Amino acid sequence: MKLRIKSKLSLGLTFLFVVIVLTGIIGLFAINRLADESKNILKANYESMVYSRNMQSDLDIFKTKDSTAINDFEKNLEAQEKNITEQGEAEATSSLRSLFEKFRQTDTSIALIPLMRMQVYKINELNVNAIVRKSNETQHTADKAKLYLGILVTICFLLSFSFLLNFPGYIANPIKELTEGIKQIANKNYSQRINIEKGDEFGELAEAFNSMAKQLDEYENSNLAKIIFEKKRIETIINGMKDPIIGLDENRNVLFVNTTAIKILGINDADLIGKYAPDIALKNDLLRNLINERGGNAPLKIYADDKESYFSKEILNITVEDQAIGSVILLRNITQFKELDLAKTNFIATISHELKTPIASIKMSLKLLEDGRIGGLNEEQSKLVKNIKEDSQRLLSITGELLDLAQVETGNITLQKQPVEPLSIINYANSALKVQAEQKHIAIKTDCPSTLPKVNCDLEKTAWVMVNFLSNAIRYSSENSEVLMEAKVVEEGVIFSTIDHGKGIEPKYLERVFDKFNKIPGRETGESGTGLGLAISKEFIESQKGKIGLESSPGKGSKFYFVLPVFNG
Repeated sequence: MKLRIKSKLSLGLTFLFVVIVLTGIIGLFAINRLADESKNILKANYESMVYSRNMQSDLDIFKTKDSTAINDFEKNLEAQEKNITEQGEAEATSSLRSLFEKFRQTDTSIALIPLMRMQVYKINELNVNAIVRKSNETQHTADKAKLYLGILVTICFLLSFSFLLNFPGYIANPIKELTEGIKQIANKNYSQRINIEKGDEFGELAEAFNSMAKQLDEYENSNLAKIIFEKKRIETIINGMKDPIIGLDENRNVLFVNTTAIKILGINDADLIGKYAPDIALKNDLLRNLINERGGNAPLKIYADDKESYFSKEILNITVEDQAIGSVILLRNITQFKELDLAKTNFIATISHELKTPIASIKMSLKLLEDGRIGGLNEEQSKLVKNIKEDSQRLLSITGELLDLAQVETGNITLQKQPVEPLSIINYANSALKVQAEQKHIAIKTDCPSTLPKVNCDLEKTAWVMVNFLSNAIRYSSENSEVLMEAKVVEEGVIFSTIDHGKGIEPKYLERVFDKFNKIPGRETGESGTGLGLAISKEFIESQKGKIGLESSPGKGSKFYFVLPVFNG
């Protein structure tokens, strides 16, 4: 028969109730028995002793023939005759009655008084002995009651203690085992089973739990096979890629690395997979550069394919529900593009250098044509000469910028860094473009305290950048406006900036402002530049460990700035 938990609880509580009731009944029975025996002692023997004492007193007065004493003796004797309880007490009482009757009927009754006293004493002695005997019996009964009650209480205590000790475990242990099983399932240990062989709700719950765990285990195993298959397929695809790929988990342990990456790192896959990447990087400079997220976007020069190759690095952070679970380091081989870029740079440098000589000759010829000693020019000729002069100057400026760009891209830029007063950079740009600003009626205002600390920079190249910023501000400002040049101390060093109130730049173009040959739509003018000035400015500033940027809003103007470190000499 299968009992439910409710039935088991009811049986347990009923058992405790029966134990308590049984103990109470036995205790009451023992108390009532002792009370009855005590009552018998008082009612029978004690009353007989009282009668005997009264008759002894009356016998002492019988010699005087006092009728009151005789009547009282008669009364106590009658009471005694009705209270005979002990063996031999009836004979003694009957003898006393006979003697008393003779005493009343004869004149020699005085001789009967000792005989009557003897019978009264005998009755009294019988009751005294009975009281002693019954007291002993009562004590024995009390001792037996205490013994039985003690045994019963001990048995009940042991049974109750065993019940209280085992019954809570009977209820709690299955719950504890079920809780542990649920924790194992939560930790994806689907092989966990609960062994509760009971015919109650716990047994049913354990059976349902085991069924659930079995289905989860089967589902996990089926999914695991799919996952393993997909993992192998992804590993095959990754190993088949020509670009190096390294995968890290959230703790920066190496999860996977393809064949190309193993080749350029020069480390066996057994020494990579599952290892802590920073520990491996202590003995491998290339891996140290790869896992360094602050390494910037500069191409990496790596010896691969039996030659020096160039790679661009990209770190992809993998997140699931806004929680980082790892990252992937991708290296793209850009050697071919780097070689083409270098060839392009060398070609531009060569062409620019070769163009400077004929341009210089053209400018010299124009200067001779403008000299009146050679001959005068009419108005049309003067206009043509002026146009040729402006175009040749523009062409010379372009070739100069191309040469600067080539110098930057080939890494041949030479810096003459020295401590420089910020005010000298501001004044240099102001004096260089003062005439150009006056032609457009633009006021150049400066804000540069003389107390600013010196910056560590190349004066010529930094002043060139400031001139380029100011030239653009003047070019794209309307007439009768103003441009502000300022310098002030910030956390990174000293910031230099130009602020205009022109058309501004739309947000979608801001990221490409410093790209080479970039021209922003809507900002072309008759004096439009080559699109190289800001790119060269960026290279000049960053090569000096500075930072360059801009802030702009359409219709409100633009702020171009760069930050240089303070000189600590």
